[in-house]
Amino acid sequence: MTAVKQQTTRDQATPGRKRSDGAGRSATVKDVATLAGVSPKTVSNVINGFVHVSPATRERVQRAIRELGYRPNRVARNLRRGSTGMIGLVLPELDVPYFAELGRHFLTTAEEHGRTLLIEQTLGDREREAAVIQGLGDQVVDGMVVSPLALHGSALANHLGTVPLVLIGERPSGGLADHVVIDNVTAAKEAVAHLVAGGRRRIAAIGLQPEPYIGTPLLRRTGYREALEEAGLPLDPLLERETPRYHLAEGARAMAALLDRPEPPDAVFCFNDALALGALRALYERGLRVPDDMAVMGFDDIEAARYSTPSLSSVAPDKGAIARHAVDLLLERIETPDRPAQEVVVGHTLHTRESTEGGIATTAH
Repeated sequence: MTAVKQQTTRDQATPGRKRSDGAGRSATVKDVATLAGVSPKTVSNVINGFVHVSPATRERVQRAIRELGYRPNRVARNLRRGSTGMIGLVLPELDVPYFAELGRHFLTTAEEHGRTLLIEQTLGDREREAAVIQGLGDQVVDGMVVSPLALHGSALANHLGTVPLVLIGERPSGGLADHVVIDNVTAAKEAVAHLVAGGRRRIAAIGLQPEPYIGTPLLRRTGYREALEEAGLPLDPLLERETPRYHLAEGARAMAALLDRPEPPDAVFCFNDALALGALRALYERGLRVPDDMAVMGFDDIEAARYSTPSLSSVAPDKGAIARHAVDLLLERIETPDRPAQEVVVGHTLHTRESTEGGIATTAH
């Protein structure tokens, strides 16, 4: 098993903001409490992930921690509470930009809670997902956040209960575990409705997948189809393209296949930004103009979307909120293992850029 460990240079507090009296010492819990306007006990409760802290107070303390650069003594604290101080993050593919960006948010959030983060990838393989969940739980972590692709339903239930666990993404858990999601159906509908509002009438979809990948692809397809139905546009199954993975090359191949059809589309909704960037490349190679000849919409709003030529319109899940809610739920689960499972729906924003309308606009939801 290969784990990527968030590194700290030492267990002691690292230098943060200096005191105004010029003493030059590292920030302490008392400094954080003074800046946040709370008691040192409240700061300790936030660092240790205790649940009985209001969201506003927690955010104020975490902001003070970031500003001061405060780093708690993890070894001593973990010995006191009888834990490893480590939490796991299990993702499908670390080289997919969305997961890389999401992982960075988790690293930051874990650090704010004084936790070390171990990251493992599964490549979306069913057996590997099961092995990683079981293996991390049996070894060094107090709990884990998992983004499963293949495991769901009863298969996933067989691996729950051995270690505190929170799910992210859209794999159905049947209410068996804490779950942080976005409203993929609504987000997809809004993306396609934007294409319709721009006068597009033959809108393709790239990113459908067969079983067992029924989570994200199914929900985004549902939103795509509902948007077409509400607009009174016919559903053409020949405009829906499956891709084995959500990679650049798959987007380019799917786009090329759509362009080879007797009646190609005039817009395409891609189920992630990598597929959309691949589609942009295929359109460029065919000498087609975006958005004049073809509008392109992505999903995930990775950094590359803002710097592609043309810039890519995309749905932006609130990655920071996903990380914050997932870690908060996990720490609550570690503290209160028998509480009922919770589901948190995180917001999203539709960023419309040059690939759909030649301008830049933002709509938050």
